[in-house]
Amino acid sequence: MTNTIAIWIVVLIAGFFLLDHFVLHLDAALFLARKGLLALDYLAFWR
Repeated sequence: MTNTIAIWIVVLIAGFFLLDHFVLHLDAALFLARKGLLALDYLAFWR
């Protein structure tokens, strides 16, 4: 992966979260944070 592609991916992800926050109001960041914590708990259990 080149730096240009990585920067575009970051810009697209940040753009989605900005769009979600100001226009869509779907709370995607909160949803992903909760799922991430569940994944960490799951992985900690199997450690």
